[in-house]
Amino acid sequence: MNRKSVGIRQMVEFVLRGGDLDPASTGSQNTALEGARIHRKLQKEWEKTTKKEVYLKTEFEAAQEKWLLHGRADALHMKDDKYDEVREIKTSALKFEDLSQNTLTLYFGQAKVYAYLLMEQNDLEQLKLSLYYFQTTTEKLTIKTIDYTKDEATEFFENLLKEFTWWIEFKAELRSKRNISCQKLSFPFPQYRQNQHELSAAVYKTIYSHKRLFVEAPTGTGKTISTLFPTIKALGEKRAERIFYFTAKQSTRRVAEETCALLKDNGLYMHSITLTAKDKITFAEEQDIADTENPYFLGYYDRIKPAMKDILTNETLLTREVIEKYAAKHTVDPFEFSLDVSLFCDTIICDYNYLFDPLVYLQRFFSEKDPGNIFLIDEAHNLVQRARLMYTKEISSTQLDKLIETYSPQTKKASRLLDKMEQLREQFQILKEPMRNYRQDSLIVEEEFEGFKNKLQHFTDFINDWLQEHPEDEVLDYFFQCHSYLKISEFYGPEFRTKLTYEQDQDELRLKIFCIDPSELIDQQLQLGGGSILFSATLSPLGYYQEILGGKDSSLAYRLPSPFSPANLAILVPVYIQTTYKKRAENQANILQALKMMTSAKKGNYLVFLPSYSYLTTIVTAFCQEYPEQKVAVQKNEMDAKQREQFLANFQSDLVEPVLGFAVLGGIFSEGIDLKGDRLSGVAIISVGLPPNDPELDTLKEYYSHQGKDGFQYAYQLPGINNVFQAAGRVIRDEQDHGVVMLIDARFNQRRYTSFYPPHWQNYHAVYSSTELKTILANFWKHK
Repeated sequence: MNRKSVGIRQMVEFVLRGGDLDPASTGSQNTALEGARIHRKLQKEWEKTTKKEVYLKTEFEAAQEKWLLHGRADALHMKDDKYDEVREIKTSALKFEDLSQNTLTLYFGQAKVYAYLLMEQNDLEQLKLSLYYFQTTTEKLTIKTIDYTKDEATEFFENLLKEFTWWIEFKAELRSKRNISCQKLSFPFPQYRQNQHELSAAVYKTIYSHKRLFVEAPTGTGKTISTLFPTIKALGEKRAERIFYFTAKQSTRRVAEETCALLKDNGLYMHSITLTAKDKITFAEEQDIADTENPYFLGYYDRIKPAMKDILTNETLLTREVIEKYAAKHTVDPFEFSLDVSLFCDTIICDYNYLFDPLVYLQRFFSEKDPGNIFLIDEAHNLVQRARLMYTKEISSTQLDKLIETYSPQTKKASRLLDKMEQLREQFQILKEPMRNYRQDSLIVEEEFEGFKNKLQHFTDFINDWLQEHPEDEVLDYFFQCHSYLKISEFYGPEFRTKLTYEQDQDELRLKIFCIDPSELIDQQLQLGGGSILFSATLSPLGYYQEILGGKDSSLAYRLPSPFSPANLAILVPVYIQTTYKKRAENQANILQALKMMTSAKKGNYLVFLPSYSYLTTIVTAFCQEYPEQKVAVQKNEMDAKQREQFLANFQSDLVEPVLGFAVLGGIFSEGIDLKGDRLSGVAIISVGLPPNDPELDTLKEYYSHQGKDGFQYAYQLPGINNVFQAAGRVIRDEQDHGVVMLIDARFNQRRYTSFYPPHWQNYHAVYSSTELKTILANFWKHK
């Protein structure tokens, strides 16, 4: 019989937590480090007859499995060689009198379990339970003691265990139904597509061997079903317990949801849930009201278990709409509800940040390694830049100056606050002085500014406590910025840099720490699961992505050929056109002519991608002047969801009024959109997509150059070429599609680019004149 384990605190909090969803009522508000210091301080003052950090355990049986219940009591006091007292230490910035009854119930709940175990193991009839409550803002210690009998302890523990056991058995029943259905599940299509079976087999073997697999699977392979299906089969065979499907975009989350729905229609019983960002799923009536007035927060823990039982009993596909429906029914906050119910789900579809971002990752799943968790990471090429951004934070002196200006008239109320803010401003001034003296507006260094960091830590420690009595938004916002900066600074090492940016005219200093190589950090997070599959339609060169995304020597790499005939796609490189910055103006006429030839060769919709908004504006303006009869659609900066839909709505298959769309390479329309058939006949990509020169990218280039690698390739070329691959991937979406990709830049014919082309691009044509381009386009469409 297998044995599982659960912590005493975990059991107590799950069963006994009641009342409001309010950060102030959930326990300690200080850091774990500060809590540990206070524990040591109090324990050191206790008499020698007190045993500290005593490990206690017992076993129980539930769902035909043995369970170990365990925990550490803060202290057990002895008198005359017998235990007579259990002591539990808790810390918070709140006054003891302000603690809710629900909070006290949780605090004493742990002590009551320790008392029961102690009484059982030592044949004791009575104990004292003492709560040592330390208020961090005043360092005031409050001690509350109750007498506790064995009969009371037995009744309490048996009720606690009965409730917890019910949920274990409920979850086990769901798992049993899931496993049986997984075992019976067949592939949901009459046959596998080309290479699909091989990919599914590779995924299954990766899970079986607890490895890491990097897969480049071109469009049309069916990546989602080919990764989800074998992983679900592994669930049924108990080689995995939970699937995390990580995505970068909402469109790929929808594909994962649709795949789960398809498998359900084919007999799968599995709970899948999509986690939506808090700001997008929060009810409108929750906006702009205090937590203490939010009806979905008040009494949340009194209603959450019935809500969870309801949704898990009646639904299996927990999309945003389903979560909102049940959250409204039971009056619980939808975001927190989704997190709580996810503990009972088998597949969790969510954004990258729930695993990789140290500020928002799911602590309930990723606080320690769990080999039963399998990670499927879709569109993995996006993870490189996303991971760098997750480990990048900036803090500004101007925001601090504004706070000081705001609170200066309130000297009596905010004297201590102002004092701390002035001390931090002095640290900013120390860093400003050399920038001002040497008239530097920017500086990037390898070391971290420890003096500034220490002052910032003291400042946030103070603000953390000050906010408990003065919950004011302006200070809270700056506190979160400071806290985020300090959190990321904990990871600082050789892979990080510090950037100082000084605005002389505004006397503003921005201090930024940024990550240039996230590979070790990604690797650490991937190690929290039992197996990982990172896949994308564009993951070339595979070795680069293995290196940058935490692939160790033991990781596996697999590239699938395109399932579509190379003859369906014409890849044309007009080598007579140069689009380097210096050559753009003199080549503009040739660019416009090439675009016109593309749209004239076959009536259809086309997309043109350019490397920047400014260059896009230049080309669009010139094209409309030259060819005013052509309908165009232009991507705007910062388009909302409705504007994006309107842009894509121009691409209709009836071709009554064909459109030439202009968009930014690497932007919202260069990946994740699916314009099948006649909705898109071709794509033109102008320039090789190199990011503009940037001091931070130059630092990245130097970092890899010092390692003996091609720094320019790592910092500029490879991110640019991946954007090109993604944009080109908009053309062929299924077996029936035919189309043109025009790579407008002579550099696309150079070996330093062609060496990265995937196998199905090896038939590209280098075109040496406009006459030849016109002929090739005509011949291609003539045979289609």
